Amino acid sequence: MLTYFFIWCICYPLSLLPMAVLYLLAVPVYLVVNHVVHYRRKVVMSNLQNSFPEKSPSEIRRLRNRYYWHLSQLAVEMIKMLTLPKWMLKYRYYCANPELVNRYYEQGKSVILMSSHYNDWEWMIIALDGMFQHHGVGVGKANSDKVFEKLVNRARTRYGTEVVFADTVRETFARYAENKTPVAYMMLADQSPNNKHRCYVTDFLHQKTGFIYGPEHFARKYDMPVLYYQVVKERLGRYRVELQLITEQPQQEEQYAISEKYVQLLEQTIRRDPAFWLWSHRRWKFKWD
Repeated sequence: MLTYFFIWCICYPLSLLPMAVLYLLAVPVYLVVNHVVHYRRKVVMSNLQNSFPEKSPSEIRRLRNRYYWHLSQLAVEMIKMLTLPKWMLKYRYYCANPELVNRYYEQGKSVILMSSHYNDWEWMIIALDGMFQHHGVGVGKANSDKVFEKLVNRARTRYGTEVVFADTVRETFARYAENKTPVAYMMLADQSPNNKHRCYVTDFLHQKTGFIYGPEHFARKYDMPVLYYQVVKERLGRYRVELQLITEQPQQEEQYAISEKYVQLLEQTIRRDPAFWLWSHRRWKFKWD
């Protein structure tokens, strides 16, 4: 009941406000999360310090403050997603080189789009089905609050994107492969794996890090081209998606080569501007010798 009240009585009315007003509201949000409640402060500081040992304490603090400001903007952008008009979405969130994906549609091939929780990933979900010729499917991690998940997914899917979770992802791949429907699968592969013994472990940001193997597994099984995309923030509230091919022939790649290429590209993205990655996530829950 509390979740319904929060979404429909607070978030929904706020989402009707102009973006400029919502960004003004991000200022008190920033002050609260950074200076009052210190939202996951220990997690953020530990992640930043371990990832950038070359940075001084003052540089880490500045990066932390920039991250909290970014997180506050994400919060109001997620609220806006509830009522974001399609025309505004296309203006604020667009792909610079969609032809890299669309050419596979013409060949009748599905593709896997690998990315991360960098910049605004939520708007990518709602934009996915209209960004390419393929049917868009976002593969996500289920939220523990099922009521919240249901309400948010209503917003995520209202422009055609389909959202699936771990319990249905295998049957989704199998169904669309059998129907020969070209699908663009959006997979955020930077989450901490659920099982430390069933993942790909490599060096990432100066730390041994486990990555989920799902994207590479499905790419090999169904022989799907794999592309990496990064989301570039052009200015406040406007994002550009840039695509880069990882492989056209996944079955001919050595095992873990796809995952390793993704990790390298992700690290390059983060190092260009670290403040836009999700540093409050408990990314390094597991430790490897």
